[in-house]
Parts: sequence; C-alpha cells; structure tokens
Amino acid sequence: MASVDLKAHFLVLLATVLVAGSFIATQKLAGLIDPFSIILLRFFAAALFLAPFVLLNSKHRKNIITTMPRAMIISLFYAGYFVLMFVALEDTTALNTGALYTLVPLVTAVLCIFFYKEKITINQSIVYLIGIVGTCGVVFKGNLELFLSFTLNGGDYIYIISLFFMAFYSISMKSLYKGDDLILLVFCTLLGGAIWMASILLFMDTPLHWDKIQNEMVWYMAYLVIVTTLITLYLYQKATIMLGPKSVMSYIYLNPAAVALIAFFMYEEKISLEVILSIIITMIATVILQIKINKAKVEK
Repeated sequence: MASVDLKAHFLVLLATVLVAGSFIATQKLAGLIDPFSIILLRFFAAALFLAPFVLLNSKHRKNIITTMPRAMIISLFYAGYFVLMFVALEDTTALNTGALYTLVPLVTAVLCIFFYKEKITINQSIVYLIGIVGTCGVVFKGNLELFLSFTLNGGDYIYIISLFFMAFYSISMKSLYKGDDLILLVFCTLLGGAIWMASILLFMDTPLHWDKIQNEMVWYMAYLVIVTTLITLYLYQKATIMLGPKSVMSYIYLNPAAVALIAFFMYEEKISLEVILSIIITMIATVILQIKINKAKVEK
C-alpha cells in the first residue's frame, strides 16, 4: 500500500514540474490568438491525439456513451477554471492570481469535509497557512513591500470563484470515478472540455485564428497539448483516484517554486535568497501536510 502511495506522490510531483513548464509556454503564446481559442485547441488536439487509442479498442468504444456524462461534469469544472481565470485577468494581474491560487489546497480541504467527512485539524490548518505564506514568498519574489501592497479588485473576486471550480474538478475526479479505464476517462474529459469551449466560442462569435500559430510557436503549443494537457490530466486523474483530492491539491504550493527553478536552470534567471527560503518553506510545508493527511486517513 505504501509503495502504491509513493508511486502516486511521484506522479503528482512529475505533473507539478510539467505544469510549471506550461507557464513559460503560455507566456510565449500570450497575445497571439484569443485565449479561449488556445484552450479549445489544447483540448481538441489532445483528444485527437488520444482518439486512435480509444476508438480502435472495442471495449473503449462501447463505454464512451456511459463515460461521457460523468466526463462532461469533470470537464465543466476543468474548463470553467480556465474560462474564469482569463475573464479575471481582464481586471487583475498574474501576480494577484498567483497569490490567490495558493488558496486552492485549503478550499479543497474544506470541501472534503462535506463530501468525504474528512476533518481539518488545527495542526493541518497551521501547515496550510505556512504553505500559503511560503508560496506567496515565491510569487512576490520575497518582496515584503509588494506583498503588503496586495489588494483585491473585481477580477480577483471572479478568480476566487474559479478556485472553487479547480477544487470541484479534483473532487469530481475522485467522486465520479467508477473503475473506468483511465485512458478512456481522460479522452472523454478532453472531449468534454473541447465541447464546452467550442460552445463558448460559438456564443461569443470569436474566430479561432489557429493559422497564426507558426514556427517556434508550434512547439510551445505542442508542449501545452501533449505535456500539460494530455499527460498531466492523466497523471492528476490517476493520482487523485489513489490519494484523494486533498492530498493532490496540496502540491499546488510547489507550483511557483517549480516555475522559479525551471527559469533558473533553463533561462539562468536569478533567484534571490528570500525566494530560496520561501521555496524551502513550501517544500517543508507540503511534506508535513502529506504526512498529516496520510496519518488522518490511517486513523479514519
């Protein structure tokens, strides 16, 4: 059992590193075409890539109809998060959303009280707060003045709603899993996400402009499609089924740290001592949180 949990934790760590790379790829693609169009392309292309593995398997084809309704719910929360995030970014900043994103583990833990009767101990609450402080230290690059000047605006309130979508996405993956083959579930989730995004774009009458993705941008888009959409969706779904949403979502504290480290090793961007200390704090908080969550599972 312990070896299975260890494997699941490795899957989440791998997904965290891969997702960190997506921030760099997204930054390169920003402003090229409508963000909703990019999200649709991510879902559609990833589903298209996976389609032969599903459609050429008679068992998978047979179960598509029964899997799709549940996948549509999962993908609603998944796509909904991205939609609300881009809407929020019209009135707020990436710095604000980065700080607010640290609330996802705590929001997920609170929702797990209602869905799975899981408790949040005082010690867990303290570790959550330490994780938030450490992650904010990375987001604000150790600049206390920048952190103290943080204020909420209209876009931030929209983004806070999107955090609940992310939490419900994780919970729905666990709750709606009925022993499905993960390849099939991932395919249906991607297809569902594409359907949701296509509906929004049709309603907004927004052109796709996919032809503008050329030269090196194709590689950045390929990374988003294959690595941070297809592969990470599979890794997160598998890990969530094995560990539960509370445990998986707590790894979010490591996202900013992973981005900072990738930028350091790949682009030689400097990391201040304050950020290094913040990264260490988030790592310690994440490890302690995993131990306490696992202990609570055993006691339950």
